Amino acid sequence: MQSRPKTTAYLSIKEYNFKTKEVKGLIEASEFKWNFIWSFNQGRLSVNPPLGRALIEDSLLRFLIKKDYQLETGNIYRFTILSKF
Repeated sequence: MQSRPKTTAYLSIKEYNFKTKEVKGLIEASEFKWNFIWSFNQGRLSVNPPLGRALIEDSLLRFLIKKDYQLETGNIYRFTILSKF
């Protein structure tokens, strides 16, 4: 049985703003880097640049929703994506 491909993603929270209800941060996986803004009151996630965005967007949103109240500015978090890139 073959093991499933996976990639470790590293997420750093740059800003958690309750006034604007947004989380801003950086995510790195393999050689890719993205900036993101999550408007948690609207459930909207913006990921830039668009190159490779489809690889990370769903996994990132699931992680953010799951860990919402545990996220702190300045911390680095890690999660696994079941895809190789």
